[in-house]
Amino acid sequence: MRFGAGVIAATVAAGALLSIGSAAQPAGARAERPRVTLRDAAPVVVELFTAQGCAGCVDANAALERAASEPGVIALTYGVDYWDYLGWPDTFAQPEFGERQRAYGAALRQRGVSTPQVVIDGRRQVSGARGLELEAAIVQEAAREAWPPDIEFRETGDRVGVGSGRPPAGGAEVLAVTYTPGVQTVEVRDGENRGRAVRHVNVVRDVTRLGEWRGRPVLYALPPSRSGDAVAVLVQGKADRRIIGAAVKD
Repeated sequence: MRFGAGVIAATVAAGALLSIGSAAQPAGARAERPRVTLRDAAPVVVELFTAQGCAGCVDANAALERAASEPGVIALTYGVDYWDYLGWPDTFAQPEFGERQRAYGAALRQRGVSTPQVVIDGRRQVSGARGLELEAAIVQEAAREAWPPDIEFRETGDRVGVGSGRPPAGGAEVLAVTYTPGVQTVEVRDGENRGRAVRHVNVVRDVTRLGEWRGRPVLYALPPSRSGDAVAVLVQGKADRRIIGAAVKD
C-alpha cells in the first residue's frame, strides 16, 4: 500500500515480515507476549471502546497504549456513555461512539455491547482486558493477506484520495476519524474508578463520513481539524463493517 507524507510510520520497510514466536511452552511456564517484527502491508486498525466509569477498562486502556507504540498499528480510543449512570460522566464519550460499537456488535453477531471491547480491522473482537489475547489477535490480523486501495493525502492537507480496488459486497464508505494523538490522563472523582488517574491514548473526537467508495479512484474533502489533531481515514464495508484500507494524516 502506498501512503502520502505524514502517514503513520506503521507501514514499515519493504520486505519485513510479521511473525509470532511459536516455541512450545513447558507446563506452568509464564506466558510470553507474541514477538512482532514488521511487514510491508496495510496497518492494522485497533479500536477500543472504553469508559472512565468502568473499573475493568483501566487495564484495557494500558493494553491499547502498548499496542499504539507498535509500528503498523493505528490505535483509537472511543469513550462510551452508557456507564455514566454509575456516577461519573465520561469526559470523552459521545453517543455516536456507542452507536459505532453497536454497529460492530450487529456485524459480529453479538447479543449486546460491553466495555472494554477491542475491535480489530472490523473483523474480530476481543476483550480489551486480555492483553496477551489482544496482542496475538493483532499479530494474526497483520499476517492476513490484503489488497487495500491506495490512500494518499494531498499536500494541501484538506483532501485525501482513495484509489481503485474491489469493494466488498454491500459497498464501502470512507470515514475520517479525528483524534488527539498521544496520552491524556483524566482524574476520575466518582464512580468505580474514583480517585484514579485514568490514562487514554489517541482519543477520538469525531467520526465524519466522507462518502461512498465503489472501487474507482475518488478524491474526498477532509473535515477541518484543530492544531495537533490527527485524522485516520478508513475505507470500511457498509454491511460487514470490515476495514479494507486505512492511513493517518498527522
